Amino acid sequence: MSVPGGNTVLTAADIARALTRIAHEILERNHGPEGLCVLGIPTRGVNLGHRLAALLAQIEPGLDTHQISGQLDVTMYRDDLHRPSAGTRPLAATKLPAGGIDGKTVVLVDDVLYSGRTIRAALDALADLGRPAAVRLAVLVDRGHRELPIRADHVGKNLPTSRSERVSVLLSETDGRDAVVISPEPAAPGGPERAEGGEPR
Repeated sequence: MSVPGGNTVLTAADIARALTRIAHEILERNHGPEGLCVLGIPTRGVNLGHRLAALLAQIEPGLDTHQISGQLDVTMYRDDLHRPSAGTRPLAATKLPAGGIDGKTVVLVDDVLYSGRTIRAALDALADLGRPAAVRLAVLVDRGHRELPIRADHVGKNLPTSRSERVSVLLSETDGRDAVVISPEPAAPGGPERAEGGEPR
């Protein structure tokens, strides 16, 4: 996928290094892999979550990625579903590890942290599924402009932006290549700015 007029700010190598660093940070803060659960937020957060789980398994031999990774759909928990500008959102499956999330340290994974509203929805979704011991947030890009008091625990790249810019995260699983691109394209009039995947942040 190409982004017209875009400026590449993270290459595939940059993304790989950022994810490797985040994986080490997660293990360090958790004092090892015990009790970890990695949940990606659709769509690109799921791919990033799978990559992080694979990196955790590389660092900690014997760790089963299928036992610690899953995905969390937050569509029905969003606070903009009633708005015409929100459009139609396809539901994605929520898939939890076999052991569930009770008593676990859940690491939510998303591609771009913007307003914080997606993460608020994720916290509400988690509350209906169980009671984790702790919830942490890992994002590839934090672009600022928070509307809620939410911050990431693990950040691949802090990327100051203006609201008139679009941050596009491209991943090989969905877009054929890995990159983070900033383009001057504004959001649709009257609607929230969207990441490349079409999800308000």
